[in-house]
Amino acid sequence: MPEGRDTATAPAEWDGEDYQRRFDALAASGADVHGEAGFVRAYSPASVLDAGCGTGRVAIELARHDIEVVGTDVDGSMLTTARRLAPGISWVQADLAGLDLGRTFDVVVMAGNVPLFTPPGTQAALVAGVARHVRPAGVLIAGFSLGRGYRIADYDAHAAAAGLTLSDRFATWDRAPFTDGDYAVSVHTR
Repeated sequence: MPEGRDTATAPAEWDGEDYQRRFDALAASGADVHGEAGFVRAYSPASVLDAGCGTGRVAIELARHDIEVVGTDVDGSMLTTARRLAPGISWVQADLAGLDLGRTFDVVVMAGNVPLFTPPGTQAALVAGVARHVRPAGVLIAGFSLGRGYRIADYDAHAAAAGLTLSDRFATWDRAPFTDGDYAVSVHTR
């Protein structure tokens, strides 16, 4: 699922190339578009599942650092762009709630509001779907805006129901302390 999409204004279908152009423009202006990948790399993973990968911005950056990455998204247009940008990465089109790749990863990351693009009432299935891909002692990392219909307490309960324990929470991908703001990056451990 594309990072940062707003469900209130989201079009029925996405254009992966148009979406990618926005991040390319940000990068060209000097903005750091790899904060999420830097955050993930701090956990020294050998393998990462980028769940809701969009056009692959996070997955591609992780692969540049010799991390084995699988990207998955429900949107075919986003994955077409991801495949064009990085044909050597495994890209899987699937709904995260029913995802079963038959393997686990050191880190599973949902960057950019992924739980907010899940139909209301299906967030528990989403968290369970990605959590089953977290290896023992691995982590699930998710960053999303708060106050948009999915509470952090609900996310924590869904993670707990999936066998994960909250180990850290930050306000930003650069690890600013979380003080009950409008965005949270949560780290849950199996």
